Amino acid sequence: MLTPHVASDHGPRRFETTHWSIVQAAAGDDTTAAQSALAALCQTYWWPLYWFARRRGASVEDAQDLTQGFLTRLIDKHDVRQARPERGRFRTFLLAAFTHYSLNAAQHDRAQKRGGGHALLSLEFETAEGRYQLEPRDDRTPEAIFDRRWAITVLDGAMQQLRREEADARRGVEFDLIKSSLTGHSPPGGYEEWARRLGSTEGAVKVAVHRLRKRFQRVLRDAIAETVSTEAEIEDELKYLMSALRR
Repeated sequence: MLTPHVASDHGPRRFETTHWSIVQAAAGDDTTAAQSALAALCQTYWWPLYWFARRRGASVEDAQDLTQGFLTRLIDKHDVRQARPERGRFRTFLLAAFTHYSLNAAQHDRAQKRGGGHALLSLEFETAEGRYQLEPRDDRTPEAIFDRRWAITVLDGAMQQLRREEADARRGVEFDLIKSSLTGHSPPGGYEEWARRLGSTEGAVKVAVHRLRKRFQRVLRDAIAETVSTEAEIEDELKYLMSALRR
């Protein structure tokens, strides 16, 4: 049976969701908050950066070293403080900084092997390379690849957060069944099939899908808001995210 929805605040977030909040925390003087924010940013952006490096022709080892070295420098040297809302999107800043680092990295930075970096970094390069190799050949630019991987990572993060919330509310089974509806897919048998499998009614399933879609949109907006500076930019960034997925 579908578990009735009880309104809640879904528990505390690590960062208050305000414009540019996670970037501000990463650049702040509070060492603990800054390291936590930087770790969160690294987890979001390392995979798109790795793909960008590979698409630009870097070997597997060089792409791993460049990504690890750049993000370690971002943490240790506080380079994130150079990011400013008036200079544009954070993802744009990060890609430009990574490109510059890739072209000008000192030999001793490039020699910093995986595992010798900052303790906050836990990058699953083997998984990333495996997924990279499974991708069909395409002629998109490295920049387009970065944008698409960024969009996928943001969507995955929002989906994982929603999955945790639903599991905490003891609706994990229901979520796993109907989560495809969040990206516009429906089961072959329609909502009636989902209702049958959940031992519920079609009407209850429709209500659950509607609730999940609204919450998913909120979680996604919150994630976007952390790296843009105005409400209008949230809308623009959401549109850009969707367009990046369709490229």
